[in-house]
Parts: sequence; C-alpha cells; structure tokens
Amino acid sequence: MASSSSIQSPGKVKAWVSAFRLRTLPLALASIGMGSFLAASQGKFNFTIVFLCALTTVLLQVLSNLANDYGDSQHGADSLHREGPSRAVQAGHINATEMKKAIYLTAFLSLVSGVLLLFLALGTHGIYLFFTFLALGLVCIWAAVSYTAGSKPYGYAGLGDIAVFVFFGLVGVLGTYFLQTGVLTADMFWPAASLGFFSTGVLNINNIRDIRSDELAGKRSIPVRLGPQRARVYHWFLLAAGLLSGIIYVGLNYHSPGQFLFLITLPLFFRIGTHVYRLQQPAQLDPYLKQMALSTMLFVLLFGIGQIL
Repeated sequence: MASSSSIQSPGKVKAWVSAFRLRTLPLALASIGMGSFLAASQGKFNFTIVFLCALTTVLLQVLSNLANDYGDSQHGADSLHREGPSRAVQAGHINATEMKKAIYLTAFLSLVSGVLLLFLALGTHGIYLFFTFLALGLVCIWAAVSYTAGSKPYGYAGLGDIAVFVFFGLVGVLGTYFLQTGVLTADMFWPAASLGFFSTGVLNINNIRDIRSDELAGKRSIPVRLGPQRARVYHWFLLAAGLLSGIIYVGLNYHSPGQFLFLITLPLFFRIGTHVYRLQQPAQLDPYLKQMALSTMLFVLLFGIGQIL
C-alpha cells in the first residue's frame, strides 16, 4: 500500500513541469517580441534569428527558475512563511542532486542554442562581435544561476531589480534587434527600458508578496529594504517609467497617431497599480502577478503593431 506522502506527491513529470514554472515564459519572451517588432519596423525581420532568440531565452528562463528553486530551498526563502506556491526542492518532490544536474544540463543547452544563434546571425565576418555576444551570453547564464544560488546570490543583496531591468529589458530587446538589423541607435534604449521597467514591476509584486519569508531568510529584496508601503510607491514609479519610456520613443520617431496604440494599456496598468497599493495582505497580490505579466505582453503587442502600421 502506498504511503500517504507518496499519494500526496505529484508524479515526477508534474514536479518537473512545476519547477520549470511555465507561466514565467511568456514574459521572458516579451523582450524578443519587442526587439522583433522594432526590427520589422525597419524591414529587417528574420524568422530564424527570432526563433533561436526565443529558444535561447526560454532555456535561460527555465535555467533561472530551476536555480531559483534550488537556491531558495538552500537559503531558506521557500519556508512555510512563503505566500507563493511551494517549490519542488523545498517540498521534497525533486531532490537537490537531481535539480543540480538539471541546472547543468539547461545551462549547457542554453549555451549551445546561443552559440548557434550567434553563428547564424553574425557568421565568421563578425568575429569580434561574435565573442562579445558570447561573453554576454555567458554573463546571462551566470546571472540566471546566481540570482538565488551559490554562496553569494545577488538576489539576496537586493540586486534582482537591476538584473531584471538589464536582462529582460536592455539585453533582450536590444540584442534581438541588433542580431536582425546589424545596427543599434540611441533611441532604441527607450522601448528596451519600457520593457525593463514593466518586467521589474512583475518582480516587485512577487517580492512584496514574499516580503515576510524573504526578510526571515535574509533576502534583502527592494521591498524588504524599502518596507511594504514604500515598495508600493516604487511600483507606481515602475509603471509610470515604463509608459513614459514608450512615449519618449514615439516622440523621437513619430510618423502617425497609430504609434500611440499602446496607450490602450494605461487603464490596465492603473488598475494594477491601484490594487497593489491598496491591498495589504500579501496573498491578495498573487493574481496581480499574472495581470502585470499579461498587461506587459499586451503593451508589447500594441506597441509593436503601432510601429509597423
């Protein structure tokens, strides 16, 4: 007869799917979408490059999720005080050794995908660019793993917001755009920054929700450092900065009113900001993680359509 613990435990496949945290993947792909829309607006869209950018990004996001699962379980952030869903290692559904092997495998696959992407995009003519992007790719792998794993995870020092802004915004958008167009102009900073601010907003809601367990585990996230109420004010800043960045880009490259199509998302972000500011029970914030991610994806879609009309 099976024990009660084995009955309650999910199957191995379900445990791994849960550890992959598939709901985080669309937001990770938003940067690829933004960069690709911008490239298409210049008549430079390349499906093969976009596909490999997306594949590499998905692998890096899964790598980050697995490392986060492993790291938080080792450092104590996935405790009984955590408001979010339990993680696989902490719950005992996947042991630490299995998770480490999966981390190594996913890191290797993301490296292979990234090298293939660079070879197809840059060829042998851009050898210096090739190695520059390769170094950047290795930094991305390091960042994905070191957020919560390792002896000195930077996420525990409160640097997660900077990392999300840089990698989900600047690196993802500008890298995707450059690998298709071969050029990069200063004004491209603004749409990349808009996505960086909104992606950081998703992380901020997550960190406000988990503020109690993070503080007990010594994870000095921005909400832990600011306190719950000032972290909510900070969320308003992220929302406003994201929208303003999009407006600045359109102002610099204006050619039709349709470029402001993304402003349709303004009521959505206002609603999210209002609820995040008013709701005081951490568990009540969980639905707004999904809403923030979906609103960001809609922003990218409308912004992109506005640029290619």
